[in-house]
Amino acid sequence: MPVPQGDYVPASRHGGLIYTAGMTPRQNGRMMFDGPVRTGQIDVQREAVRLACTNALLAIEDKLRGDEEIAAMLTMTVYVAAEDGFSEHSKIADFASAFLRERLGDRGICSRCAIGVANLPGNAPVEIQLVAAV
Repeated sequence: MPVPQGDYVPASRHGGLIYTAGMTPRQNGRMMFDGPVRTGQIDVQREAVRLACTNALLAIEDKLRGDEEIAAMLTMTVYVAAEDGFSEHSKIADFASAFLRERLGDRGICSRCAIGVANLPGNAPVEIQLVAAV
């Protein structure tokens, strides 16, 4: 389960919807990758994205009750801390989309937004936020 780095919860549930906090590539509270994402080095971010997405998925699964399962991933926001001039944000987000499809099949494919930012908490290269339907 992801360890919050501040005064928040990893995920919140309202009815049949689960919203995650932004998840970075941390393991046991420790940042495993750092930014910024650089042009020409897209593939080196694959594991960082997968770890951030794993953390978001774990936060969602923690809010499931009994034998519930994720019915659909509704939306994903991928924040990319990138160097100036970087323009391949959607390729970074593709790693997250592929991970969700791998884990959830067609239920994992969702609308998404890839946003470039100057930096992220803990110098993370990526941060991922998900909304799921139960």
